[in-house]
Amino acid sequence: MSALKKTIYGLLGICFIWMSHGTLRAQTSLSDQAEISILTIGPGEALYDRFGHSAFRVSDPTQKLDWAFNYGTYDFNAPNFYGKFVQGQMMYALSVSYFDAFFTHYKRQNRSVQEQTLNLSQEQKNQLFAYLQWNAQAGNRSYRYDFFYDNCATRIRDVLVKNLGGALDYGQAFKPEPMTFRQLIQNQVPYNNWGSVGMDIAIGAVVDVPATPWQFQFLPKYVAQAHAEASVNGLNARELLIKSDEVLFQPATTELQKSSLMRLLMFLGSPLMIFSVLGLLLVLRSWWDHQRQQRCIHTDRAIWLLTGVIGILLVLLWFATDHLATKMNYNLLWAMPTSAIVALLSFRQKAAPWMAQYQLFLVLMLILMVMHQFTGVQSFAPALWPLIAGLMIRLIYSRNAIKKEVENPS
Repeated sequence: MSALKKTIYGLLGICFIWMSHGTLRAQTSLSDQAEISILTIGPGEALYDRFGHSAFRVSDPTQKLDWAFNYGTYDFNAPNFYGKFVQGQMMYALSVSYFDAFFTHYKRQNRSVQEQTLNLSQEQKNQLFAYLQWNAQAGNRSYRYDFFYDNCATRIRDVLVKNLGGALDYGQAFKPEPMTFRQLIQNQVPYNNWGSVGMDIAIGAVVDVPATPWQFQFLPKYVAQAHAEASVNGLNARELLIKSDEVLFQPATTELQKSSLMRLLMFLGSPLMIFSVLGLLLVLRSWWDHQRQQRCIHTDRAIWLLTGVIGILLVLLWFATDHLATKMNYNLLWAMPTSAIVALLSFRQKAAPWMAQYQLFLVLMLILMVMHQFTGVQSFAPALWPLIAGLMIRLIYSRNAIKKEVENPS
């Protein structure tokens, strides 16, 4: 299936799910044949699908009812949609659709669908169902989305906790291998991918702390694992919360046989390759400038301008948005916002003593960046390091060259 077709199917599916909540008739209670289950959708190919998805399913064959309750819905037509997205003020909502439509949507995307049926009493089922119907009403369905702490996956857990209360016990059985939030993200996306590198640059040191088992559940697959280990009060004793676990759809293998030329082209366009080439070019440019004893001011201006602009964007993400994950971002150690000002000033004065000192300052910031990496303060994108090495060499050369220009003006 082409990328265009997948995008069209995705948009149509989202639109259908969003609109369909208003078309389903309200129900007051479930029959004793009804079941409520957790649906876990596997990762998709697009970056925003790489983390999977979660939803509830309520099925009652007696009443011919089979609905999916989806906390991962958003409205493209909402006022200032893109502005709110950038500012971290995205509103998501609970929508309700027919399960067949929901299931077909993810089958078309070739994504796995797992169903875990909950082991609940009739009273618990009706209480949970009533809450979901109330939550899906126009005045109740919207919530402020947060990638780590309030999303389609955490909502599944939180709704169960709210409705089952003390009857639900997660115990200590769910003990995943310790990881930071960043590691959990990186496990879902390839490191040598532009989307992955972009996320690594945009998010700060706040995600480089170990996540607790409870916090692991911002990812749908860990919601499924945690609830598989949970227990609930039964008639006479505690029982497992999940009474059956079934894979409803297993995706077909989509890896195509790529030609050697195609694989080569993909690698040549990868972040690691691009940043390695840029780093090497900076080294070669510095060597050539040293040989001819003449600094290329355009190279330094380009470095100051590009890193400065990136730094300004990182500062805006830190201070001008509500994104929690973009705080305390030490990528500013290589992308200093002040460098943009230096680039503009360099058009007035090509060399000055303060410029040499500024280059030394940037070198010290890169050394501090390396220390942050090795001490665990923040982990930086692996593909970025060849460029950082090239920057280090260029800055050291540039500082010495500027000092000579100041001492011996032509």
